[in-house]
Amino acid sequence: MSLNKLQLLLKNVIESRLDIEFGKSNATVQPVPEIEMEASELTRFIQEHNLSNREVVTLLLALVPHVSPEFLNSIISVYLPNGGDFPAFGGVKGKNHRGILPTGETVLYILAGHDVEQRVELAKMFSEDHFFARKGLLYLEEVPAGEPQLSGRLIIEQEFVDLFTSGVASKPRLSSDFPAQLIETGLEWKDLILNAKTTSQIAEIETWLKYNDSLFEEWGMKNRIKPGFRVLFSGPPGTGKTLTASLLGKYTGRNVFRIDLSLVISKYIGETEKNLSKLFDRAKNKNWILFFDEADAIFGKRTGIRDAHDKYANQEVSYLLQRIETHAGLVILASNMKNNIDPAFTRRFNSIVEFENPTTQERLLIWKNNIPFKMKLDERINLEEISGKFEVNGANIVNIIHYASLKTLENGLDTISLADLLKGIQKEYDKEGKMINLNL
Repeated sequence: MSLNKLQLLLKNVIESRLDIEFGKSNATVQPVPEIEMEASELTRFIQEHNLSNREVVTLLLALVPHVSPEFLNSIISVYLPNGGDFPAFGGVKGKNHRGILPTGETVLYILAGHDVEQRVELAKMFSEDHFFARKGLLYLEEVPAGEPQLSGRLIIEQEFVDLFTSGVASKPRLSSDFPAQLIETGLEWKDLILNAKTTSQIAEIETWLKYNDSLFEEWGMKNRIKPGFRVLFSGPPGTGKTLTASLLGKYTGRNVFRIDLSLVISKYIGETEKNLSKLFDRAKNKNWILFFDEADAIFGKRTGIRDAHDKYANQEVSYLLQRIETHAGLVILASNMKNNIDPAFTRRFNSIVEFENPTTQERLLIWKNNIPFKMKLDERINLEEISGKFEVNGANIVNIIHYASLKTLENGLDTISLADLLKGIQKEYDKEGKMINLNL
């Protein structure tokens, strides 16, 4: 069934209600007929999740302003040709949108009219435990204090708008309203060279991602175990913390978002908490992995209160603690120095994973894994010797090979020279302000 036909169904339901309201009919509101299978992403979604007629109407109401801006106005104008208010119908005006934007009141009126008992029952569709909220599909916009919650605008997440209209679900983009960026990787687990202990700890996280829902719902542990999983990745830069987060998402079918702390932290009182609130609200019920890189910048230890700045900085940390502890998904904090993280956080981590600089044998594997398959090595290059002498990490090795490979291509060759490789090593040591003896 096409989107046009679904709009026609919604139009019939709304007109049925308005016919009753304005004395044109004694009939009841038309239900939504059975939806045809495999016709579109929208109809497949409706069938897959077995949505009720009322839920279908609600979903269509949320979607229709995105595809037909004039839809509700064109219907209402027939019944109110001279204009005028119709409070029972609900609806609000947008800042840019010129048509009627449906609210929770719009949903209740169309489906239940003035029947108070039915309206109370229907309002449960906007509760936290309803499918709409659990799926992160649609919700009611917050309203000013003192106003009815159901007067909030009916909002459908943009990823579902894109899915239902274009067939492809979009991903949130980095912005001031969403201070996080999707990170992905083309690498595989075999490309991540870590020691046995760290690998085992990461496997435990993967197990949680795969089986926690079953533990909560099927095994009845929902009320006994705190929601979510909180992990600290601790270790020097370049040891695989970001790659690990990316791989966890790749192999468990979850999006991984790295938080841009420059868009989160604000010098203005209350703004940091506001930015974090936007992030966690958006991530709610999404099965995302939230990755806070260089987390000690915002999760650092609370200090003694000497002035107002210390007071509000401590409040930010306390707010973070509360939001992370109640978030139902996986939150990963990465830090170069574990001791910089506030003890209140470390006590609440489900796991602390230590990433160490690679050993000689691990460095050798990293060297071998990253040499381009189309390039050869100068016969004077002994990777075992290089691995033993130069204590570089995985990120350093990738940078060195990148540099040497580009120099090789620049010279029109297919063999990496020892001189180019050593020059790449020199550059990495120089960046970190370290002395080096390049003699082999």
